[in-house]
Amino acid sequence: MAEVKEAGAAQLHQEDVDVKRAGGRDAEQAAEPARDSDASKAPSTTSERHVSIQTRLEGLEMLVDLNGAGRKSCPLCPEEKFKACYSHKLRRHLQNLHWKVYVEFEGQKMCICHLPCRDVKPGLRGDQPPGRHVAHYHCVVCSVTIARKTDMMSHLKRHVNKGETEASYSASADGPFEEPAPSGHAYEIMKELGTNVQLLPNHSTPQKSDTYFNRKMKSNRQLVFCSLAVLAEERSPLECLDAFGATGIMGLQWAKHLRTSVRVTITDISDTCVKMIRENCELNSIRVEGSSRGPSGDGEGVPTAAVEVAKMDANVIMHLRPFDYIHLDPFGTAVNYLDAAFRNVRNLGIISVTSTDTGSLYAKSPNVTLRHYGCHIVRTEYYKELAARMLVATVARAAARCNKGIEVLLAVALEHFVLVVVRVLRGPTQADDSVKKLRKLVHCQWCEERVFLKLGNMVDETLPCDCHGTLPGKTAVHLGPLWAGALFNTGFLRRMLSAAVQHSMDDIQPLVKTLICESECTTLKTSAHGSSAVSGQVECGVVIRTLQSGDDAGPADPCGKRKTGEESGNVMKKLKSDVSLEHPPFYYSIHRHSIRGMNMPKLNRFLQYLTEAGFRVARTHFDPTGIRTDATLVQFKSVLTKYSVPTAAGAQTSVDTENAA
Repeated sequence: MAEVKEAGAAQLHQEDVDVKRAGGRDAEQAAEPARDSDASKAPSTTSERHVSIQTRLEGLEMLVDLNGAGRKSCPLCPEEKFKACYSHKLRRHLQNLHWKVYVEFEGQKMCICHLPCRDVKPGLRGDQPPGRHVAHYHCVVCSVTIARKTDMMSHLKRHVNKGETEASYSASADGPFEEPAPSGHAYEIMKELGTNVQLLPNHSTPQKSDTYFNRKMKSNRQLVFCSLAVLAEERSPLECLDAFGATGIMGLQWAKHLRTSVRVTITDISDTCVKMIRENCELNSIRVEGSSRGPSGDGEGVPTAAVEVAKMDANVIMHLRPFDYIHLDPFGTAVNYLDAAFRNVRNLGIISVTSTDTGSLYAKSPNVTLRHYGCHIVRTEYYKELAARMLVATVARAAARCNKGIEVLLAVALEHFVLVVVRVLRGPTQADDSVKKLRKLVHCQWCEERVFLKLGNMVDETLPCDCHGTLPGKTAVHLGPLWAGALFNTGFLRRMLSAAVQHSMDDIQPLVKTLICESECTTLKTSAHGSSAVSGQVECGVVIRTLQSGDDAGPADPCGKRKTGEESGNVMKKLKSDVSLEHPPFYYSIHRHSIRGMNMPKLNRFLQYLTEAGFRVARTHFDPTGIRTDATLVQFKSVLTKYSVPTAAGAQTSVDTENAA
């Protein structure tokens, strides 16, 4: 038991006593008032918060009456370290020395403490000068003292991983403290898209938590939901698989909003996840198939949605059963599950793949990229689209091994994930057509001009730029192989926008609108409900109906078998004969190619200048300063130079040069 006594201080401070853990229970702590003339006072049975732990700076200043007259001592420093001083100097001392270096946890700030709370090791007592004490922090959970700030942060992470987030002290009157949740509601309840899920205390740590939940992936979940809603309009009911359930929020959203249009299966390999998914089903009044628990209706005659929850490896269940829609979202790369996904997916079904290994996708770990994706890449200005095309190429190769081809419906690369949604086309001919779109990319490392190699055995390495002739050595490198086809399907994106409006997904509507303009390579933002929306668009041999048309336009076979009729063959021939105007690959960053000493025009104005010059232009979601255009880099720079104006310093330099001449 360590005693805390502040020599020369006007008030007494409480001390923390660490007791060893026994039997796997939380540490019991006892606190005893500092000894003074009133020694007959009984010790407290509950540990009180240390004075260095506060919720705000005012609470730290309230430890000392700064409004009073006279000299005052610091409550967190001994007399020999910081002598008594006046209020203005003490206030500055508390703010600069103690408060600015605090460690925050659950709203509590652990300020640095210089009191003699830590015992010096016996071997170092002779080396320590008298009156010298080690600065330290008091843990808000277990009251242990730790010297370094980084060590305290690691110590708190271990508490979070063990689920220990409640403080072991009783709240005092100088600062509010959140009481522990009552029994029956021990977990945090999070609501997203009308779906409630329970979250464990360590849900934000994927390495330690089975039921990992990332709040930043909300846009990803909504994009996947909209793609499934579009497929549900084509054929019903759908066999859907959420292969990595975790909390089960994605599969629960499918079942709760699409109801009888989908038959959802949620799987996970962890017992904790399966138990949590079942509890979340009960929380959302969703019946679990094969279980007697759960209601049979919502009280208004509408059947309650039902899901199937299974404890099974993702590769196993995808080999055992066919599905119409499969979503793969493992922690990291999804390349280990692509073969199983394409092995048993139904024809004209959809597979969505989410990869969060941004280190390898964004060229931060080239050796891991080569090992997982079989691609050579370097860091470029268009690295996000490079990552999307690399992932699509890996998906296309996995589909071709199963004699299937793909059509890319959507490819999104944001800061923390890359999402690819593809439609599966059965047959070796479709597989060959997809493989032909895998090509090498020639990239200039000096000016970052790029061009795909032409299909064929003859290699053409000539770039539109002349860097190889004006600079010594070779400047071009081969990247890939990458997907050289389109990354978006305009008709599918328009129906996704309709689904987002229908289900009140306001967060992703601007993103989907940007994707529509990017797929058309135009700056004209047309509404999905306007006259430009196609009422019946042909995609992959299936006539898709939008919200405007009420008649059924030839839905696909719900059994997923290959179409052999004359109508299907004619549609496929029509698709092959139509030459679609695809969006140009990659984009240029206006800031990357800016001219030194010149002020660039505004981005929207520059888009107008490129359009007037006869080029197709559009903004891209990959980069807020990026411009997707069919112009070469030389043409891009010429337009940028034409409409850039000199800065004030550049204009003055040119005037001085003319005067000197």
